[in-house]
Amino acid sequence: MRSATLHRAEALTATAFRPFGEVMEAGPEARQFAINGGNTMRFHDLARLDAGPDGRLMVSIFRGQPRKLPFEVCMMERHPHGSQAFMPLSGQPYLVVVAPPGAPPSADTIRVFLASPQQGVNYAAGVWHHPLLALHQPCDFLVLDRDGSSPNCDEVQLPVSVMISL
Repeated sequence: MRSATLHRAEALTATAFRPFGEVMEAGPEARQFAINGGNTMRFHDLARLDAGPDGRLMVSIFRGQPRKLPFEVCMMERHPHGSQAFMPLSGQPYLVVVAPPGAPPSADTIRVFLASPQQGVNYAAGVWHHPLLALHQPCDFLVLDRDGSSPNCDEVQLPVSVMISL
């Protein structure tokens, strides 16, 4: 592997993340309306969850250990048959590292986002991403992803690693 390139995290916004999936957030851009006699605000249909052919959606909790920055990204993964959604449960910011679907990523196709504790992400099927990157303490995430009869995780080693920082 050749020497690493440096990528600084950018703010996670729905517009910047659109090529990779959706940002799930109870924010002003979400379609929202009152339910339960006006006692609850529903932030509606925040992500296009996709179980793919012969798949089903499953719910898990992942507990990510904190990473020290700068952090060297040497590998990426993708789920070709369905989406994968992460919603943080621990009230902590975290990093999201992604690259477009298609050919394995290179240092120049990788983007790094700093997600707030209120923002979840839904990776569209085939989007390259790095596994969980908690920052300050162990963090739990509610995860919605695909279960099915065909394998749904491809991993690649990067030819040039990427150093990420805030």
